[in-house]
Amino acid sequence: MKLHHLVVGDGPEPVVFLHGLFGQGKNFTRIASDLADVATSYLADLPNHGRSPWTVDYTLDSQADAVAAWLQGLPHSPVTLVGHSLGGKIAMRLALRHPALVSRLAVVDISPARGNATDEFEDLIGALKTLDLEHLESRSQADEALAPLIPSAQVRGFLLQNLRRRGGSWAWAANLDLLADNLHVIGGWPAIEATFEGPVLWIAGGRSTYVRDEHSAPMRALFPRTLQVTLKEASHWVHSDAPDAFTAVLRRLLTAEDDQP
Repeated sequence: MKLHHLVVGDGPEPVVFLHGLFGQGKNFTRIASDLADVATSYLADLPNHGRSPWTVDYTLDSQADAVAAWLQGLPHSPVTLVGHSLGGKIAMRLALRHPALVSRLAVVDISPARGNATDEFEDLIGALKTLDLEHLESRSQADEALAPLIPSAQVRGFLLQNLRRRGGSWAWAANLDLLADNLHVIGGWPAIEATFEGPVLWIAGGRSTYVRDEHSAPMRALFPRTLQVTLKEASHWVHSDAPDAFTAVLRRLLTAEDDQP
């Protein structure tokens, strides 16, 4: 599978960014630009997102394996893998299943555990499916139609980045039906007998509930060299809420000696 991606920077460290559910690689453009002197960053659209291919079925491991196959075709290996939310789960599974491809790992506001955070996406996807794409005239019309169902302009804007013109009509860039049918998979964490021995930076948002105290033990069992950092003023969208602090901790990871997390 060839994933659509952008390349930002020409620094010595190869870094691959994996976004969250309904995101796109370009969401990390600012972070990658700020790291351009130390990193060559690949901002990938996950399978079933953005401009990347769709898949027929969905498991965390199949998605991780698809990303791993794409990584093997990059000019740099191994890479530092940075994953937010769903991208963080896929990054963790990839590091555990294909450790030779990953030198360092940054897991952003997600844990190796089952959570109920994806429950809210059931209502959001339901709202998106109410749009009559055949008769839709503009993105602003879509935003207006969704406002009663999704009051937050920020959330609507994030979701509507998945609305694209294809030919003369509108269509969803994300594989809406497959993702909707597999929210229980996206929110889960199947047992896995493996460990990743490389340095791991575990970044949490101080105003988020995605990373909790009870997640620490399973995280460290899978990733023994984990260093946890909490950015107190950030919500789940850590890289958007605290871009300067987020960039600073990533820079520290990328420039650390090999024996440091």
